[in-house]
Amino acid sequence: QVQLVESGGGLVQPGGSLRLSCAASGSIFSINGMYWYRQAPGKQRELVAGITSGSITNYADSVKDRFTISRDNAKNTVYLQMNSLKPEDTAVYYCNGIIKRYEKESTTFSYWGQGTQVTVSS
Repeated sequence: QVQLVESGGGLVQPGGSLRLSCAASGSIFSINGMYWYRQAPGKQRELVAGITSGSITNYADSVKDRFTISRDNAKNTVYLQMNSLKPEDTAVYYCNGIIKRYEKESTTFSYWGQGTQVTVSS
C-alpha cells in the first residue's frame, strides 16, 4: 500500500507564509508526479501546483509568483512554499501522487493524502 501524509497547515495572517509537506511511504518504485490541490467550502477541487519526476513545475495563475513547489526524491516528499498568503487561499490542501509501485508493473496509480487545513485570516 501507499500512503501520503500532508503536514504544515495552520492559521496565518494575510501576507504571511506557510510551507506544506507531503511524504509518501509504502510500496513505491518511482513517483512520476506530485501535485497540490485545494478545495474551499462550496467550491470544486482545483489544481494549485504540480511537479514531475523531471522537476518540471506548473502553477495555477492565482498562485504564480507566490507559491513554489519542490521535491526531494530521496525522501519521497513534495513541498509547497506559500508566501504572500491571501484570504482567498483558505482551503483544505491535498497532496496527490502518481506512483509506480513496482518495477515490474507497467501502470501507475493515483493516491491522495488526507488533506491539511490552511486558513488565512487577520
